[in-house]
Amino acid sequence: MKLKNLKKTSANMLIFIFSIFIISLFISCRASKNVYSGEISDHFNGKKFVNTNGSKVNGLKDVFKFLRTREPGEWIKNYETYSRDTLIENNNTDSIKLIFVNHSTFLIQLDTLNILTDPIWSDRCSPVQWMGPKRNRPPGVTFKSLPKIDLVLISHNHYDHLDKNTILQLQKEHAPQFVVPLGVSHFFKKLGIDNVIEIDWNEEIEFKSIKIKGTPAVHFSSRGAFDKDKTLWCGYLIEGSKKIYFAGDTAYDEHIFKKIGSENPNIDVSIIPIGAYKPNWFMSSIHTNPSEAVQIHLDLKSRKSVATHFGTFALADESQGEAGKDLKIALLKNKITNNQFIIPDEGIFYEF
Repeated sequence: MKLKNLKKTSANMLIFIFSIFIISLFISCRASKNVYSGEISDHFNGKKFVNTNGSKVNGLKDVFKFLRTREPGEWIKNYETYSRDTLIENNNTDSIKLIFVNHSTFLIQLDTLNILTDPIWSDRCSPVQWMGPKRNRPPGVTFKSLPKIDLVLISHNHYDHLDKNTILQLQKEHAPQFVVPLGVSHFFKKLGIDNVIEIDWNEEIEFKSIKIKGTPAVHFSSRGAFDKDKTLWCGYLIEGSKKIYFAGDTAYDEHIFKKIGSENPNIDVSIIPIGAYKPNWFMSSIHTNPSEAVQIHLDLKSRKSVATHFGTFALADESQGEAGKDLKIALLKNKITNNQFIIPDEGIFYEF
């Protein structure tokens, strides 16, 4: 029975990959031109963006090996989780308040401002809503419960981090300031959204009472078959009365994270990804596993850290809940308490 289910899963995955490829071809043909042109740097070669450590996404040979050999863990659609459906009030205290919506979406309340990271309220993270990775948990905050959103931070253009439907809804109901990596403003302007600012690695901008700084990450970008790495990926440092680091989507690199920590001391809270890491041979070039997430926490010398990028969409082979279990093992090994590196529940306020 297990072999039969595995074959069925693999067949479904191949059908999905083929379908997404066809859709991606259509999308890419419409948007394959360069969306960014700027000075050559250590992470832009004049044509595309690159990781400074030389890391590259797996090629087709490895993709087919992954599809052929994968052993996906079990995921169960669980809609028994808490979902906040009452209006959230502004934070008028001196503390940071965080609410985990789920996946990589957080509501951050700092210095009276309301900030969203990588917002996605759609049912699927896909070019279309009739196929693709589907939610296994509802958003921990209903969209109508959000306070007035002032600022939205986008880490890169993948569908689970940049969701068209959510962006349009945010623009319609909140018209926030969007901050995006280099090249990603093209996506917004095609939607008729001009309230968007692009940011480079190590570039800092001011927004009202806070500063926003783009930080390096190890990842890649694409929304179609022919636009790979045409736009940048990044994390963010948010600095007001307190300091927050949002890692975005990233693999581990000792040099990068130790440098972020040394150049930006006294980080109060870091939001660090822990999911989509199995099999490690395939995912390690783009995603952080729980053990590496703990190392990022240590490299940054962050006072507290909060886990993200887990439990919502089945994007890799670990089972539902496995990322949290592996994180607890890594924390115990490094003598770090669960209060220092929190695995958040959806829809609950965490105050720092």
